[in-house]
Amino acid sequence: MSIKKQYLKSKPVCKVTFRINAEEAENAAEAKLVGDFTQWDKEPIEMKRLKSGDFTSTVNLEKDHEYHFRYLLDGKTWANDWAADDYQPSPISLEDNSVVRV
Repeated sequence: MSIKKQYLKSKPVCKVTFRINAEEAENAAEAKLVGDFTQWDKEPIEMKRLKSGDFTSTVNLEKDHEYHFRYLLDGKTWANDWAADDYQPSPISLEDNSVVRV
């Protein structure tokens, strides 16, 4: 898993690219990016599956904030990103959320 950040000079925005490799995704057929920036379950982001089996998605996030997120694999398995900036307890479950700071 990896997170790449690209700060824009012209806007208070950071382009954040989230990536899960095929092995970490446990060869899932689909992956969704879910978090604060998608209102969690209301608007998940479909991640693009690459030929390698990896999944990727780029999101514009407002700078000077932190965002909780997780990956949803095949609509049933939740996964954290081990390259996240931090992990914090979820307010609705006993698991941690991944955190990205921009």
